[in-house]
Amino acid sequence: MTLWNWTMVDNNAKGDTVHETADGYESDFMRSAREAQAKLNTVSPSMCLAKWNQVSLHLPTGLNNSCYHPPLHKMEVGNIHNTQYKKQQRAKMIAGERPEECSYCWNIEDTGQLSDRHYRSGEPWSMMDFDKIVADPMADINPRYVEVNFNHACNFKCSYCSPQFSTSWGKEINDHGAYPTYSPHNAPEHFVGNRKPIPHKDENPYVNSFWEWWPEMYKDLKHFRMTGGEPLMDKNTFKVLDYVIQNPKEDLHLAITSNFNPPSSHVWDRYIEKLQKICVPGGIEHFMQYVSVDTWGKHAEYIRNGLDFDVLWANVHRFLERVPERTSLTFIITYNNLSVLGIKELLWNILTLRRRYSNDYQRIWFDTPILREPAWQSIKLLPEEYQMIHQEAIDFMKENLETNANRLHGFKDYEIQRMERDLEWWKTGLQVQEMRRHRSDFVKFFTEHDRRRGTNFLETFPQMAEFWQLCKNA
Repeated sequence: MTLWNWTMVDNNAKGDTVHETADGYESDFMRSAREAQAKLNTVSPSMCLAKWNQVSLHLPTGLNNSCYHPPLHKMEVGNIHNTQYKKQQRAKMIAGERPEECSYCWNIEDTGQLSDRHYRSGEPWSMMDFDKIVADPMADINPRYVEVNFNHACNFKCSYCSPQFSTSWGKEINDHGAYPTYSPHNAPEHFVGNRKPIPHKDENPYVNSFWEWWPEMYKDLKHFRMTGGEPLMDKNTFKVLDYVIQNPKEDLHLAITSNFNPPSSHVWDRYIEKLQKICVPGGIEHFMQYVSVDTWGKHAEYIRNGLDFDVLWANVHRFLERVPERTSLTFIITYNNLSVLGIKELLWNILTLRRRYSNDYQRIWFDTPILREPAWQSIKLLPEEYQMIHQEAIDFMKENLETNANRLHGFKDYEIQRMERDLEWWKTGLQVQEMRRHRSDFVKFFTEHDRRRGTNFLETFPQMAEFWQLCKNA
């Protein structure tokens, strides 16, 4: 299973320039975000270009959002981007209002931090339509950045996922029913109506609308990303790859998110062969491989049920070695309360990969979006001493900060800022009743998780025995 995550790392395949400032070092990416903030403010203090020229298409359910943070809304067959609902939110932004659905960014900005609104609007593909959008903000526009999941077929049952994004999850819920938590995150009745995926083998009118739109959309595309489900289990993924092979586009950034545990070696070899044909001079500008992994080793396997971590790590090296040109790889770390113990080890190994494979440009990236749902897996449930473990990871990153002396081989300022931002959000805490309810759900969920899946939480996370008892007593 692959969740949708906000990433900010493939804006420049060659990597950032690092500038020395009075306060230390600042990357191009951070500078662009600050410049975007100032430019957006000339129109409105709440404007976000992602509302116009970015779209995430969830075709199994016919749902849509401009980025990952707002709730999904229904798209229209034949109009899967410029929906009436989205135009209403655009109008609010132009008027200086803060759309409620964008609270993720407002909450961050209210702490004085740059938000994803600034980072995304600051990317070159986003800002290129600024004048056009300001001149006629209600006009239809072809997006520059498109993400799509064609179906929800997936061989994983990640602990924080659901039947909406994974057929494996759907089968478990059909066989065993809902988990006994207070919040019905995976209850069958939760996945009805708009949230019920169209079976991946059935005719899907939204997929048909996509392919009708695709030739027109393709002309204006700068970034195109496929996710899922697991894209390597989807025929549409290979249909897109074949189209790009037949229609090279030298300004295109192409991306795919995968669990890197393909269903067979045949599928893996076919995938790599397609990429080798695409990632050539005259093909595309850059290919970004996103790999979903939330922490290190056995902890990661527990979170992402179905994962063989050794296979994943071996495929990371195989990808970097077999498709060496015009490619990079980003680890998507959906940061949750089971990620914390192993995060420093994962970061150390990411640093090791950078030193091995990033020579002429940055090939190894990562991002740490915060998990908010289900609430029982949020970092906010953890006692204060776990924040010290997170701080140790931040300190490790600062000790290995990228400067002009270690170009491409250190951690970037905005990566550290993200981790610091996660910590600040963590420290805001929860109300007492919320904390008790979510901690109680934590034990209920993972007890049932162990029963159904033959796992053992305390054997996998012995360091969390006190936290487990704390949740048990909630």
